[in-house]
Amino acid sequence: MTQFAQITAPDADVATQARARQDTLTKPAGSLGRLEELSVWVAACQGVCPPNQFQRARVVVFAGDHGVTAAGVSAFPAEVTAQMVANFDAGGAAINVLAESAGATVRVVDIAVDVDEPHSASIGAHKIRRGSGNIAVEDALTADEARAAVEAGGRIADEEVDAGADLLIAGDMGIGNTTAATALIAALTGTEPVAVVGRGTGINDAGWSRKVAAVRDALYRARGLKDDPLGLLRVCGGADLAAMAGFCAQAAVRRTPVLLDGVVVTSAALVADVLAPGARDWWRAGHRSTEPAHTLALEKLALEPIVDLSMRLGEGTGAAVALPVLRAAIAALRSMATFEEASVSS
Repeated sequence: MTQFAQITAPDADVATQARARQDTLTKPAGSLGRLEELSVWVAACQGVCPPNQFQRARVVVFAGDHGVTAAGVSAFPAEVTAQMVANFDAGGAAINVLAESAGATVRVVDIAVDVDEPHSASIGAHKIRRGSGNIAVEDALTADEARAAVEAGGRIADEEVDAGADLLIAGDMGIGNTTAATALIAALTGTEPVAVVGRGTGINDAGWSRKVAAVRDALYRARGLKDDPLGLLRVCGGADLAAMAGFCAQAAVRRTPVLLDGVVVTSAALVADVLAPGARDWWRAGHRSTEPAHTLALEKLALEPIVDLSMRLGEGTGAAVALPVLRAAIAALRSMATFEEASVSS
């Protein structure tokens, strides 16, 4: 599956129908702003106007540890990843609460958590390895592991679409994952580490300096790989990031819209857009995080975030908060009266 099927764009004819319908609704043309564009996008993705409200929005949280935590780049210890997997499974994390509020359900998958045994057989069904390598000094993955992780993400997307998912959100959990994500974004945008490294979960100045050094060293080892997405994932990514890339790419193959989350998920989407050209047409950016690398990645993908609330948690939380806005866009295009129906002069 590392050779993805050709991406078919959302239905342009239906998009035209949706724009025309927007102009018949009882409001001044364009007065609902970006809600109108979002409703047109959903209609085009679904191939029907007016679009249907989402019935099975699904969040998949990809969990994995990163050896670069040994370089002191995170404010939290590595064991938090496994502890949070248990918290997701128990329904106690922010993403569980926010997804429920938005009418979505949550699944967590252990792609590379550094534990003896996965939290459960189902959570660990697609596991690639125990933690990814320390990208400051070694490759994150072998070539076979990078390929297997991308394929695992594609299979997870297939599982969710086959089970009826009509909107997908990728979330992330992994201490140290913003370091790997930042390295990927820096490599794909040609940006210097000092301009792209953020504070992650809240590191101090010394931690930030260590993070810059780790990203710089990873970029040096990744030089020349900008056009080799599997090579980038192998050298300076990680199994969880590779799986997210496969997930985002395969969702587009399956004509299923995706709301992207923060810097980690968007770094994987950047790679996915190289793996599967045209996939970005099936994505919208849920939010803008406080990480500087996230803004760079969004600009590279030409995606404008739906909300900007200074969030930086990950897990899929920013996308979950944006989901009700997307639902509102659908409701307006689907249920508002037209000028003719309401006997209102246009």
